[in-house]
Amino acid sequence: MAWDTEGTKQKLLEAGVRQFAAHGFAGARMDAIGKEAGVNKERAYQYFGGKSGLYGAVLADQLERLLDGVEVDGAGPDAVGRYAGELFDRFRVDPAPARLLAWESLELDDPIAADGRAELCRQRAGALQKALPALNAAEAAHLLLSVVTLAAGWWTLAHLARVIVGGDVSDAARREALVRQVASLAAS
Repeated sequence: MAWDTEGTKQKLLEAGVRQFAAHGFAGARMDAIGKEAGVNKERAYQYFGGKSGLYGAVLADQLERLLDGVEVDGAGPDAVGRYAGELFDRFRVDPAPARLLAWESLELDDPIAADGRAELCRQRAGALQKALPALNAAEAAHLLLSVVTLAAGWWTLAHLARVIVGGDVSDAARREALVRQVASLAAS
């Protein structure tokens, strides 16, 4: 019987997402990832070169999925606000990418697989710059950082949201506020 290399890699990526999102880079265990994937953990080392390589592959895969199809549609501050809302919706469907990004920043000295991720971010910043032609490339990059931070923060700082805003705030109410605030930010 032939070994399904791509299928095994996909199982390891999926198990890696769940384990890294729940436990962080330091807390996730390769044996737990292998067990959840239903394969020997040695396959993860063979295919990804180790824990760091698997984490980088997980992040790259998750960010590509997160941003796939989320485009800046139109021009002006309202288009940027809608983009933030769409990104928020993606995190609502799957908060794992927000958690993975938070763990990476909390635990690691440097970003993993930064070159490939940087290119994806340059493309998104370019789309923001096209929607807001008065922005230069650096300003568009900072705006993208703000949008991603604001959209992801809801899924990583839920307790802080309850403290600051008070009570229970619905996802819909937060999304509405986010779209409005990002459009205002983009207008400034």
